[in-house]
Amino acid sequence: MEPNLLIRHSLAKCHISLHGRYHELAPHLVPMDYTNDPDVKIPLALIVNMPELKENPFRNRIVESFSEDGQGNLSFNDFVDMFSVLSEMAPRELKAIYAFKIYDFNVDNYICKEDLEKTLNKLTKEELTPEEVNLVCEKAIEEADLDGDNKLSFADFENMISRAPDFLSTFHIRI
Repeated sequence: MEPNLLIRHSLAKCHISLHGRYHELAPHLVPMDYTNDPDVKIPLALIVNMPELKENPFRNRIVESFSEDGQGNLSFNDFVDMFSVLSEMAPRELKAIYAFKIYDFNVDNYICKEDLEKTLNKLTKEELTPEEVNLVCEKAIEEADLDGDNKLSFADFENMISRAPDFLSTFHIRI
């Protein structure tokens, strides 16, 4: 089989598989034929309960970050985007963009100390004392904040994760 045809065939199989998963989440909402109702969106509550996300402490932020409406409701295209970015084969640059969005809890295009506190508390299941959280967050900002504004821009964040060799291997989910 010709290489381009093989790639298209693999993508089509993946797309069909993802549509099956999307349909399974809400068979009463998701048609098998989109000719009559192409604007279907599955609510956040159904997406976050998928086995792939259910145990992830960032499940709500992940889904919200891919939601075009910002409320966590996902169209099929949003759903495909989410699984594409979170696949093991997605490029590091794309993963970085979405990781930044996920950790930017207040959605101001910066990761501030409060965003880092929320991130750390989710990662540690709130097992650290407030003093420990504060110390870790201050240290992270001190080391990663290149322009000294006490918050991390995307460039600061990208620089920080470029020094984390395990970032690519941990920022994914399998379907």
